[in-house]
Amino acid sequence: MAKGEGAESGSAAGLLPTGILQAGERPVQVKKESKKKNQLSICNKLCYAVGGTPYQVTGCALGFFLQIYLLDVAQVDPFSASIILFVGRAWDAITDPLVGFCISKSPWTRLGRLMPWIIFSTPLAIIAYFLIWFVPDFQQGQTLWYLLFYCLFETLVTCFHVPYSALTMFISTEQSERDSATAYRMTVEVLGTVLGTAIQGQIVGQAHTPCVQDANASTVALEGVNRTQSATSLRETQNAYLLAAGVIASIYVICAVILTLGVREQREPYETQQAKPMPFFRGLRLVMSHGPYIKLIAGFLFTSLAFMNLLLAIMFSATVTIPIWQWFLTRFGKKMAVYIGISSAVPFLILVALMESNLIVTYVVAVAAGVSVAAAFLLPWSMLPDVIDDFHLKQPHIHGTEPIFFSFYVFFTKFASGVSLGISTLSLDFTGYQTRGCSQPARVKFTLKMLVTMAPIVLILIGLLLFKLYPIDEEKRRQNKKALQALREEASSSGCSDTDSTELARIL
Repeated sequence: MAKGEGAESGSAAGLLPTGILQAGERPVQVKKESKKKNQLSICNKLCYAVGGTPYQVTGCALGFFLQIYLLDVAQVDPFSASIILFVGRAWDAITDPLVGFCISKSPWTRLGRLMPWIIFSTPLAIIAYFLIWFVPDFQQGQTLWYLLFYCLFETLVTCFHVPYSALTMFISTEQSERDSATAYRMTVEVLGTVLGTAIQGQIVGQAHTPCVQDANASTVALEGVNRTQSATSLRETQNAYLLAAGVIASIYVICAVILTLGVREQREPYETQQAKPMPFFRGLRLVMSHGPYIKLIAGFLFTSLAFMNLLLAIMFSATVTIPIWQWFLTRFGKKMAVYIGISSAVPFLILVALMESNLIVTYVVAVAAGVSVAAAFLLPWSMLPDVIDDFHLKQPHIHGTEPIFFSFYVFFTKFASGVSLGISTLSLDFTGYQTRGCSQPARVKFTLKMLVTMAPIVLILIGLLLFKLYPIDEEKRRQNKKALQALREEASSSGCSDTDSTELARIL
């Protein structure tokens, strides 16, 4: 440095505040403050995790009981009921990318970009959910009533769940903190699945329809069923469904309030310096051409299909073992957790296929499968942020695509559920399943055994083979973390420099 330049700097120093003089030291200070800012307390993680309950509780109640309610309580004819359920499921899947598109175009507000969707959709969703379980006084137009409010609720709950899922990227920029929060979330969501089934089942258990002893004497049997049902007032059954809806709606509201008050949405430092968000369809093309995302979805699509037919004991086992898998993936890496966790169910499924029906064996297999389900619940949501980080590094000038990633992952999850339900139903129909029959033909029993044993094994193996192509291992994840941290520090430092320049100009 020339002598004149040094003298000029020295003379100017006496006129400037200390803050400007220490601007060169700020990157280190910014780094420390940023790291501290991104640390989440247990309270923050619990508040975030509780936000996953509404979707699971309402989804289980509708999935297990809506068909029974439409046929036996609302007394909608079977064809109309099938239309309601099919159109509702199809619309539910379609709304995910639509809502993802709308969120990607949303501006940042004082509450964030995602939180307003969660806040404003909640009261409307509660009203729509309650009206699904209400029997109107008119007979004409009942099908339209249930179709309207079922589709409306699915739209509104999507407006809650898609931004909530994408919120994973905005509660912290630290990968370890996001992974830990995801483990909390998955544990609470599995509990929400059990809770929704238990609440609805306990309250409306009286609405159970007796089975038909002899399928060939269906008319006589149906008359007997009607006489049996007459002992319980239809109005009391309707009230039971309304009570269950009220309890679940209250849980929905409480969880939404806890989420809103306990979680603060953070914006990426480098995002504030970018231009306006990219158009949705261009962003969608880039997302769908991102190799790690496609490989992640393909692998977990097959493993999700494998576990769709397993029940309550699995959910309990999964709840207990999710924290174990969180420790395992932290210690040994996420890809290793996928291979060991999901494949651990295969030996037990083979055992079920080879042995005759046995209650003890069934429960042992259910618990063992729950260990795999815990991994299948936790890992995709834990790995999806890694994919988005990788995308941001390869497309540093593009932002606002997080809702697209999460909405399409939710879409493919629902697609897997629909495919599983359709294949299972068609398989049972082809083998002569007797509706409401107390006993079933041997072919039906064999088909059921194959659906819950050999089919999951094949799907798990296909999923693991596809997952072998997934490129983000622990080394790649660490490299991405360092690169993103450097990008954030550069953005923060640039922001500090801009502020200092403004202050300096004002002083001079």
